[in-house]
Amino acid sequence: MADFTDLTNKVNVVLDAIEGHIASKPRLIVAITGAPASGKSTLSEELLRRLKIKKIDAQIVPMDGFHLDNRILDEMNMRPRKGAPETFDVHGFLHLIRTIREGRPAYYPVFDRPRDIAIAGAGLVSPECQVIIVEGNYLMFDEDPWRELAPMWDLTIRWDVPLPELRARLIQRWLSLNHSRTNAVRRAEGNDIPNAERVLAHALPCDITLPAIGAL
Repeated sequence: MADFTDLTNKVNVVLDAIEGHIASKPRLIVAITGAPASGKSTLSEELLRRLKIKKIDAQIVPMDGFHLDNRILDEMNMRPRKGAPETFDVHGFLHLIRTIREGRPAYYPVFDRPRDIAIAGAGLVSPECQVIIVEGNYLMFDEDPWRELAPMWDLTIRWDVPLPELRARLIQRWLSLNHSRTNAVRRAEGNDIPNAERVLAHALPCDITLPAIGAL
C-alpha cells in the first residue's frame, strides 16, 4: 500500500540519522513529537521494529504516562482539558529524562488509554539500552517549563500533519473507543483540537521535520 511505502521512506530518513549519531555516542535519546494524533506512536513503533532488526537495543518511552490522575484533575477543575500541557506532571517527566541521560535505571509510568489511567512503575529503561525513543506532544514545546526538555535530546523529529487531517483523526480516535459521533466531535473540538493548535503555535524547530503521509 502507498501509505506503508511512505511510512517506510520516512522511517528510513530517521533511521539514517540515528545510525549516524550512534557511531559517535554510546546512547542516544531521540524525541519524536507533534500534535495529538499526528502519528507519533506509529512512527515510533515502526522505528523500534527496524532498530531491533539491526540488533540495536532500543525502547519507546511515551510521555503519556505522566498524565495527572483524574482525581487530581477534578480538584483542579481541569478534567475537561486533559491532555493540555498543564495536565501533565512535567517535573516528573523532566526528572525521568535526566535520569535516562545519566545512564541510571529509570522507571516510568505507562498510560492505559482504554482505562484512562497511568500505571506507575510499569516501564523500565535499563542502563544498557542504546536508543531511547521518547514520544509525546510537548517534547519541543516553547513554553515554560517544557522548553527545558529541548537541550536534553540528541535527535529531534517532528511529524507534521495539517490541522484538518488532525481533526478527522482525533474524532476517529474517540469513535474507536465506542463514543457516539456527537460525543466524539464534542471531545475533539472541545479539547484535543485546541491542544493540537497550541502545539503547532508553540513548536520549537526540530532536526528533522516529516510531512504527513502522502505529502511531498
